Amino acid sequence: MEVSCLSYELSELCLGKPPLKSISTSATVAEAIEVLRSSGESFVSVWNCDYSECVGKVCMVDVICYLCKQESLVSPDSALKASVFNLLNKVHGLVVHLESSSSLLEAIDLILEGAQNLVVPIVQTRRGSISRRKQLLQKSSTISGINGVEFCWLTQEDVIRFLLGSIGLFAPLSAQSISDLDIISSDVVAIDYYSPAASVVEAITKSLAQQTSVAVVDSDGTFIGEISPFTLACCDESVAAAVTTLSAGDLMSYIDYGGPPEGLVSVVKARLKEQNLEKLLQKFTILTSLGSDMSASSSSDEESPTRSLNRSGKYARSSSYSARFVRKAEAIVCHPKSSLIAVMIQAIAHRVNYLWVIDDDCSLIGIVTFSNILKVFREHTEMI
Repeated sequence: MEVSCLSYELSELCLGKPPLKSISTSATVAEAIEVLRSSGESFVSVWNCDYSECVGKVCMVDVICYLCKQESLVSPDSALKASVFNLLNKVHGLVVHLESSSSLLEAIDLILEGAQNLVVPIVQTRRGSISRRKQLLQKSSTISGINGVEFCWLTQEDVIRFLLGSIGLFAPLSAQSISDLDIISSDVVAIDYYSPAASVVEAITKSLAQQTSVAVVDSDGTFIGEISPFTLACCDESVAAAVTTLSAGDLMSYIDYGGPPEGLVSVVKARLKEQNLEKLLQKFTILTSLGSDMSASSSSDEESPTRSLNRSGKYARSSSYSARFVRKAEAIVCHPKSSLIAVMIQAIAHRVNYLWVIDDDCSLIGIVTFSNILKVFREHTEMI
């Protein structure tokens, strides 16, 4: 039964998926930012000039890390006019094309080889859909396709969500603890709470490529929180100024509110002035002013009971905000004895690709990722 589940065609997983928002490699960084803002999505696909092949993807984290480079800090306007190609992760195989008739097993194998996103054609059966798609392609460059075919992409989360729907087929595997399954990785990127946030830019880029996060710990190794690409992807480009000037701990606070706190905004402005980054200061001032207006007009916080760790080391209730750039930056954690199914449910519920694993004293043990989990399912089917 497990093997039968993994033989499903990818078209089954694509049902209801929206077409990709896209830009071409000829677009600028500023244009990429505009598409990210208008689409409300975390990532935008990047295609070659004739839109026949997806060559990568970009998100606000790529923009932020790019703007943190020294040449960008000195001349942010020039950086924004540069080609979006500068934002692409040059690691081969992060984005892979697959046919809708490909099997789920093929998709899992590609993910385990390093693919983050699988570009799959959206199968349309309704009469007249082809001509309608051609009309849309002529009107908008943000819907990618060739010969009228739209594409969506499947992520690790999509695959895990699908497997969770058939989890009964994988008993008793699903009830085993992540410790017993040996899927807790100790290979984590961590930074001290008081370290400069600028020193972690490369680590943020690495964690984005691995779909993980950067742990923030104190001098005793106690897990305090994280600097998450997932959270940064919900921010705007002004965060580059905060990364450049704040400590890791202050950056956590900066992205952990319904908009940056005024005290830290003042600190960023003062330090930008001290470092003679006048052009970046001007850009930062404009963007934070706009952000304050957006935050003030957003709806009030909506609380939901979620198991997350605040920086005092205690579990707290996280808030969600209507504005896209103010997602809470609390880390989602689990225990070594948590079952596989519990970890899957927790990750899906919080829309993250990983969970930090801590002990009873809040010391960081490691991390468990969707990739680790998929490897377990893959190995399990090989033994049948």
